[in-house]
Amino acid sequence: MNWYSNVVPPKIKAILKRETPENLWVKCPDSGQLVFHKDIEANLYVVPGSGYHMRIPAAARLQSLFDDGHHKLLPSPEAPLDPLKFRDVKRYVDKIKECRTRTGKVDAVTLAVGKLDGAAVTVAVQDFDFLGGSLGMAAGEAIIAGMAHAVEQRTPFIIFTASGGARMQEGMFSLMQMPRTTIAVQRLRAARMPYIVVLTNPTTGGVTASYAMLGDIQIAEPGAIIGFAGARVIEQTIREKLPEGFQRAEYVRDHGMVDLVVPRHDLRDTLARLCGLLTRAPARRRAA
Repeated sequence: MNWYSNVVPPKIKAILKRETPENLWVKCPDSGQLVFHKDIEANLYVVPGSGYHMRIPAAARLQSLFDDGHHKLLPSPEAPLDPLKFRDVKRYVDKIKECRTRTGKVDAVTLAVGKLDGAAVTVAVQDFDFLGGSLGMAAGEAIIAGMAHAVEQRTPFIIFTASGGARMQEGMFSLMQMPRTTIAVQRLRAARMPYIVVLTNPTTGGVTASYAMLGDIQIAEPGAIIGFAGARVIEQTIREKLPEGFQRAEYVRDHGMVDLVVPRHDLRDTLARLCGLLTRAPARRRAA
């Protein structure tokens, strides 16, 4: 006889049975260290011991960037939900609806405006949790709208990229976002507005082949994977072993493809300083 299931009253069972959340402890992919999830969140999703930069949610990213966390989200333009009526294991439209329910976002790119060290900036954050941050019509429209807003309001435009590349379910419509976003970058330059790209882990595929590598300043987070094709595909193609750390942020910086590798805790101050220099309005000194 199971005394717990047959004898103990339901209210006492509720007291005795305390379910542990699945994400209570987080394992560092680099060192294997187990860290309490609240400590990870308080440390901007950087593992305290190893310094490994985990993916940070878009909301937390924006909260840490803007002055006192205050910002306003910009609406994303509407785009066709499933232009090709694509279906594999399940319908593409169903995948989109599931991602929207799970993440609470319309698509992979979130737009926001606010103050950075007292100066107005427009920011886009690409969320890898939404279908791998893939570039589809909705994401492309959001990026173009964000750049247009920066031109109209005369603000710097900062984008945090994280993507596996183009969204295959949208075919040619996805690939067309590459030249469209490139044209939007040219409009930013024509308006003489700063365009700063922060490459996070991972930034690959068609995103790297377009707006992600066109910034006036290219910054990368430590350890971020940055490239077009995957390392394994490249090795199989050239039939050679790739160098240690190939496609990592530090390797890419050392070979001239990005300007800076900046830890997440220093990003806010670095971006504020760069925006001030590029707009010829140096960032005001904040009180210690």
